Amino acid sequence: MMPCRDGVSLATDFYFPAEGDGPWPTAVGRTPYIKDNPALTGLARAYNARGYVLVVQDVRGRGKSEGEFQPWRQEPNDGSDTFAWIADQSWSDGNVTTQGASYSAQASWLTALSKPPALKAMVISTAPSDPFVEFPTCGIPLSMLLWYSITGNRELPSNLQEIDWGAVFNHLPLITMDEAAGLPSRLWKVAMEHSRRDDFWEPLRYQHRIQEVDIPVMHISGWYDDEQIGTPLNYRLVSGGAPSEKTRKAQRLLMGPWGHAVNAGTKLGQVEFGPTAQIDLQNRMIDFLDAALGRREQLDQAPVRIFVMGENAWRDEREWPLARTQYTDYFLHGEGVLDTSAPDSDQPADVYRYDPADPTPFIFDYKSLQIGGPDDYAEIEKRPDVLCYTTPPLDMDIEVTGPVRARLFISSSAVDTDFAAKLVDVHPDGFCQRLCDGIVRGRYREGVDREAFLEPGATYELDIDMWNTCQVFKAGHRIRLEVASAAFPKFDRNLNTGEPIATSTRMAVAENRVWHDPAHPSRVVLPVIPGGVT
Repeated sequence: MMPCRDGVSLATDFYFPAEGDGPWPTAVGRTPYIKDNPALTGLARAYNARGYVLVVQDVRGRGKSEGEFQPWRQEPNDGSDTFAWIADQSWSDGNVTTQGASYSAQASWLTALSKPPALKAMVISTAPSDPFVEFPTCGIPLSMLLWYSITGNRELPSNLQEIDWGAVFNHLPLITMDEAAGLPSRLWKVAMEHSRRDDFWEPLRYQHRIQEVDIPVMHISGWYDDEQIGTPLNYRLVSGGAPSEKTRKAQRLLMGPWGHAVNAGTKLGQVEFGPTAQIDLQNRMIDFLDAALGRREQLDQAPVRIFVMGENAWRDEREWPLARTQYTDYFLHGEGVLDTSAPDSDQPADVYRYDPADPTPFIFDYKSLQIGGPDDYAEIEKRPDVLCYTTPPLDMDIEVTGPVRARLFISSSAVDTDFAAKLVDVHPDGFCQRLCDGIVRGRYREGVDREAFLEPGATYELDIDMWNTCQVFKAGHRIRLEVASAAFPKFDRNLNTGEPIATSTRMAVAENRVWHDPAHPSRVVLPVIPGGVT
């Protein structure tokens, strides 16, 4: 039971190397997901074999740790106290590193901003971004409600697989969705009371200060990680703006063909990425920490290593985004055409009706914690509330690697509605593979810290961040942009009324338009890598 500055004690396990008396460096994992996990035995062996003590701790209010769980808010102080306590032990050489994924990754970033003297390096996997960066809408039933349900009590609930999540996600109002699941959550209700970025969320932000971090960091994620947007951004910010040149050069970025559970296999959904898709990640991480601590020569590998999907091969790069990227506009035209020529004649807008009582689906398995993958959207694209803009079959391979954005000119009959965009690789056999997507809520189009409702019938330009991808569209394939007004239940459905998000139950049908004429050149901006695959 490790003591904190306020007298609360945190339950902490220590795995020591079998040989020698130390002192040793330490790898620390601080988790809300209960430290008593048999799977940690293998992790401990890996670190111990390389001369590290592995430390695993239940964060405050979880598992066997004392105190009350307040997600992320407690981590800067508790993390700093943990690192200082470890560095003061006789078996410690004073060098503390962290390995963490998801919650633990964000907790590590928040702690690093406190600049604990003992913290020398971090391995960060699938780090969440600041509030409202990934999920600009409020409800996010799967990722938020399910997460609050998992962490709402000291132990993990045993009945999650028995809940009818489809019915739960359809429940309104959002603020009582936890009760509909039979998992009352104080944390959920408090979050729903703050449906835009206000002072309540400020302690959870770190990306606006991330360039203050002055230690080596290995940034890891997958192209289908549902928190993917944070990892390449964090790498770019630190490698381009850390206080010292040494730190900037010590950053590493690794992006695989993985979901939130990185390196879990070679196949995701229906897509097999080949035998090289799974790697010896654990030893690669320890190699990085060894180099950061001066236990081996500095890594000679390139700072960026990416898995190129479609080609199904790893490739080393010098930076992110790639310096040779040619950002190419693919314009929307009538009759569902997508090409690189700008609109040169007046064309009527494409119109569809978005009904929140029957929202456009986003594919995922309710029994899985993975929110979306390389799923087949062929059937969903047949819906009347989905617009598809598609290139002719490609006559050569085209590599798209980097950040993807849609710039759409839209109008709506509603004072508030959503616009979602999705990049799809259409295979010759009709398989429509999702690559990446994004969404903007009308009321938050000017920023998630304020509300600005739409004027019905007025035209607006929306900038939709569709995150990142790394895909070779093979010859014979087609590039497609989907446009809809929901991605449910990845995101909560917009009820189109402009009423308070957490408590509203009234729905209205919106008639939404996408414009594509010379004055309104709607387009998707693709990061094309010239010369194809190298």
